[in-house]
Amino acid sequence: MATIKIYNTQGQETEQVELESSLFAVKVNPALVHEVVVAQTANSRAAIAHTKDRSDVVGSGKKPWKQKGTGRARHGSRYSPLWKGGGITFGPRNDRNFSKKINRKAKHKALAMVLTDKVASNRFIVVDSLPVENGKTKILVDILAKLPVDGKKTLIVASPENKMVATASKNIKKVTAISANSINVVDLLKHDFTLISKEALAKITEIHKR
Repeated sequence: MATIKIYNTQGQETEQVELESSLFAVKVNPALVHEVVVAQTANSRAAIAHTKDRSDVVGSGKKPWKQKGTGRARHGSRYSPLWKGGGITFGPRNDRNFSKKINRKAKHKALAMVLTDKVASNRFIVVDSLPVENGKTKILVDILAKLPVDGKKTLIVASPENKMVATASKNIKKVTAISANSINVVDLLKHDFTLISKEALAKITEIHKR
């Protein structure tokens, strides 16, 4: 098992903890991590752009002019894409589905691989607690300043019960806070460092231990 230091809020090493091998000491497969990242980003993608085709355009269905005898080209509807204000051919629609299927085991393995890499590169910092009273940003800033993550792009992982950390982190540049229940590959990779409370570490180990 890998062993990691635990810091207090003053930046002092207080103890060490053994990490679960199945989550923090696995062989890294970059191809699998890439596959999970592609699937997660695709599944979170929302189609916003939307155009109307000829069946969506509102207006009169009257034939513009008679079929023959006018000398002009024949037309049956002003909804045609040939007309200004008509439908759009092959335009973007908001009912597009970008989702990709990824197996639960693959997601778990990729998460373990990213956590393993964070630990191996000393970018996984464990703190004994994150006491942020009333969600005060200044308190969290003071805590971060005393830890090895100061000034770095940091993902804070707090226990689900500690909701004040998310509130306090909103105005801190380069810092994002999530619950231990929501830890995922994309957020881990987006940030240089991961700062996690001792409670949150126990929670993710409980959830993802194999």
